[in-house]
Amino acid sequence: MPDLYVSWSEYHQKIETLAAKIYQTHWDFNQIVCIAKGGLRVGDILCRIYQQPLAILSASSYRGSENRARCSIKFASHLTMTTDQLGSRVLLVDDLVDSGISLQESINWLTQHYGEVIEEIRTGVLWYKSNSVFIPDYYVDYLPDNSWIHQPFEGYEQMNPAELIQDPFFAMG
Repeated sequence: MPDLYVSWSEYHQKIETLAAKIYQTHWDFNQIVCIAKGGLRVGDILCRIYQQPLAILSASSYRGSENRARCSIKFASHLTMTTDQLGSRVLLVDDLVDSGISLQESINWLTQHYGEVIEEIRTGVLWYKSNSVFIPDYYVDYLPDNSWIHQPFEGYEQMNPAELIQDPFFAMG
């Protein structure tokens, strides 16, 4: 399984490509829900492009060394949103679908907690891996070899605030 390294510009271009693919289907959604933390940036940019409200479903399924160990998924108790009610046509987004369990369980969570208002849920991701049991409605890249994706922000997972102030850039201030 080869590793895939993604730069910030490639990452942002993939989000824009996802936005265009969704637009080309003419689907009229009225709510974006992102799965945090991987889907936060995707959801943020899509809500700005589409000018639709963003809600955040915080979930965690990776732990261990370099966050590479898949574990059982844990969800927050509540959906975070600034609107009074969740929209009825939900675009659920994440950065990738690996096993598919997180995306499927997120749909189950939304249906269990907001099923009375949701008419339709569609899903969108940047990367869709072939070992996924769940096929997203929208995706940018299909990865037949299930590559491990090194996203541009993962350097922050190895960083701490003390290291930041040692940077010469901060010494100038």
